[in-house]
Amino acid sequence: MSRGWGAPDTEPTRLALLRHGRTPLSVERRFAGRGDIPLTEEGHAQAEAAARRLAGAGIDVVVSSPLLRTRQTAGYAADLLGLPIEEDEGFVETDFGAWEGLTFGEASERDPEAVRSWLADPETGPPGGESFAEVARRVGAARDALLERHRGRRVLVVSHVTPIKIVVQQALLAPIEALYRMHLDTACVSEVDCYADGPQVVRSLNDTSHLDRLD
Repeated sequence: MSRGWGAPDTEPTRLALLRHGRTPLSVERRFAGRGDIPLTEEGHAQAEAAARRLAGAGIDVVVSSPLLRTRQTAGYAADLLGLPIEEDEGFVETDFGAWEGLTFGEASERDPEAVRSWLADPETGPPGGESFAEVARRVGAARDALLERHRGRRVLVVSHVTPIKIVVQQALLAPIEALYRMHLDTACVSEVDCYADGPQVVRSLNDTSHLDRLD
């Protein structure tokens, strides 16, 4: 991989990474992994606002995690852009196993040792779930396959907190522990440029300017 300071010699594949809109679990800050929960009324409004913001961004392809909350969010952008939704299992959220639907406090109360191990080691997952290291390998493979399919295009990827953080973390060549130092709001947009000759460049993170008028 090229890591020099010179200008890349190819046009990038541009990834617009959109987190899904608000859900009942995100309002209460609960672990929301593979549970197929819908958007709230506010989540739909957030998704519509994000779609309007992205409508002028020259998006060529819309890719979504297969879960309901991401498909609903992606639907607003796809409708405005007149594009189909390409579902990609690789961008699905972490499987939180036994902690699905719990708050962090509830998980800590039920199994404090498991929570401590999970926080201390990215290779350790929740009981019955995925570790962040496993998710990172899955998401990295999905991103690489997407770049092969859509090289040189502008791609909207509608996904979840962990997969989006991982795309950013890997673009920065940061350690996986960097996931614990990022915050992503619902319906935020982050952008990463991926060049064919190697470098990946983070252009923005957790942009929620399109949600200002909803507040």
